[in-house]
Amino acid sequence: MDDALTLEFFASPRPFLDAAGALLEAEPVLGSVIASVSQRVERELDAGIDSWADVDAPFARWWLVVRDGSGQVVSAVMRTATFKPYPTFALPMPDAAARALAAALHERGELLGGANGALPGAEVLARTTAELAGAELVTDKATRLWEATSVDVPPAPEGRLRQATEDDAELVLAWFTAFHEEADEQAGRAPDPHSGEHNTLDSVLVRIREGIEWLWELPDGTVAHLSGAGLPSYGVGRIGPVYTPKEHRGRGIASYVVGELTRRGLEAGTRMCLFTDQANPTSNKIYASLGYEPVIDMAEHLVRVPPTP
Repeated sequence: MDDALTLEFFASPRPFLDAAGALLEAEPVLGSVIASVSQRVERELDAGIDSWADVDAPFARWWLVVRDGSGQVVSAVMRTATFKPYPTFALPMPDAAARALAAALHERGELLGGANGALPGAEVLARTTAELAGAELVTDKATRLWEATSVDVPPAPEGRLRQATEDDAELVLAWFTAFHEEADEQAGRAPDPHSGEHNTLDSVLVRIREGIEWLWELPDGTVAHLSGAGLPSYGVGRIGPVYTPKEHRGRGIASYVVGELTRRGLEAGTRMCLFTDQANPTSNKIYASLGYEPVIDMAEHLVRVPPTP
């Protein structure tokens, strides 16, 4: 690694946020995932909740900053995902830092099964990990981060938008699972059997109590759509997941709900962003028509170690 770059690990979110705060504030859209997840974990810990305790992962979760020769933080990475293969998520980072991180994890015997985040750093991290472990690198999903600075909300379909309540928790949980399964199907991928398994009724109830899950209800009371709109982090709110059951698609519900939630965020002074699967042309077209514009391409990589003969 470039001698001017150093890696600093953290075992908890608060000191990490203290260290990475200036970077996350300067690049709040790019840092939306890392910031929102870290702040959520911090809120959970403050409330005496440790969701990681139930994960049974073979390593302790961690956060990391990359510093340049002057000590300034130039990138951030976290490994906090509660689903297999427990991938990292990284902001844009120098190739040298990505290779150094792969080596550091390899040296301490921590297999990195997946690396998500901004390109090309996330790919370099995954590729170097695969080389060190004698494993195979697979690009599992290409994603794109979008931001709307203005929004063109389409006409509202019949029905009403309302916040999910605790009475909706089981439905929301079921739709979280269906969202992951059908996203793979729509993109032409085989469904991941582990997708969505990290969601639990307790985690859904936390999101509902935070007021970030929204439902579209038809005039007859049937619930026909789910959209999430996360709490702002460093002034940025992120839409997702967005899910409409097959029998209710084609009515413009998703377009309207995402547009309306985006409008509300922008009017409140919040920058609004979302992610799309690049293999799903429908969602990319919908969000572009609302006014979302691409920010950066990202990808999800898997590192698969061949079975021992």
